[in-house]
Amino acid sequence: MTAMIAGIGVLVAVCLLAVLVVSRLFRKVEQGKALIVSKLRKVDVTFTGQVVLPVLHKAEVMDISVKTIEITRAGKDGLICRDNIRADIRISFFVKVSKTVEDVIKVAQAVGTARASDRDTLQELFHAKFSEALKTVGKQLDFTDLYTKREELRYRIIEVIGVDLNGYHLEDAAIDYLEQTPLTQLDPANVLDAQGIRKITELTAIEHVRTNEFQRTEEKEITRQNVDAREAILELERRQADAEIKQRREIETVRAREEAETARVVEEERLRAQGAFLKTEEQLGIQRENQAREVAVAQKNRERVIAIENERIEKDRLLEVIARERETELTRISASKEVEAEKREIAEVVRERIAVDRTVAEQEESIKKLR
Repeated sequence: MTAMIAGIGVLVAVCLLAVLVVSRLFRKVEQGKALIVSKLRKVDVTFTGQVVLPVLHKAEVMDISVKTIEITRAGKDGLICRDNIRADIRISFFVKVSKTVEDVIKVAQAVGTARASDRDTLQELFHAKFSEALKTVGKQLDFTDLYTKREELRYRIIEVIGVDLNGYHLEDAAIDYLEQTPLTQLDPANVLDAQGIRKITELTAIEHVRTNEFQRTEEKEITRQNVDAREAILELERRQADAEIKQRREIETVRAREEAETARVVEEERLRAQGAFLKTEEQLGIQRENQAREVAVAQKNRERVIAIENERIEKDRLLEVIARERETELTRISASKEVEAEKREIAEVVRERIAVDRTVAEQEESIKKLR
């Protein structure tokens, strides 16, 4: 039992020791790096990590991250285009070691692991190739095409160079700067530069003429627009003045119409009031005349009644006198004569009374007609 426990303890100790040794001998690789392990019979490349044995193995780390190679051509060394115009250009190429075992070994054998991603080494390796590709593509395009077809320029450069560069890989290219080479830096004795100068002169002259035409056209257009705007303003002002005059005329017409209507209404009211006054006066006059006439008629009636009454009284008195006289006379005349005389007198009184009644009736009828 004790021997078994001792054996287990020894086994555990051996395992722990093995784990410790492996952890100490294992080399982990960072991102963008490659571990090259040279063994007795072969070379291993790993991008993650591997156990490296002392003495038996030699381990080297290679940088395989993307590096930038900058190519600049300016001045007398500027890029010559198809129309012989020089262009100052700066372009950056992005290069890295291909992430394959074969390419890493190829680069390590060619330039060594330490110099594989060194910028100076990359410049030495690719500057001439990239510059030649740049000149080749530049000669295929006019200068103006370099501006308008930058993507095509980049694509053609990559196509000429190729992406496989003996273990390296061209990731991409970017045009950082592109401009026409100043005329002061060109050599008039150089045939290509002379042709470029002539081309630039022709193009600039044409552009100056176009610019001048555009400026004159712009001035004419501005002047025309100003004239149109002024005419439009004057037309609007005229319309506004016409509208104001028309509005004032309409207001004056309405005011005059209202004043005339007011005057007419006032005159009608005045005439109506005057007519009412005259009618009232006429009615009052008629009433006064009627009253006066009624008073006069009443007065005449009273006088007539009084006269009739007086006449009746007088007649009664006369009749009494006559009666007394008749009695006296009767006493003196015979009975027959007295009777006849009395009849005649009575008939006469009746006739007179009838005449008086007729006169009174005629007067009353006249009074009714007057009313």
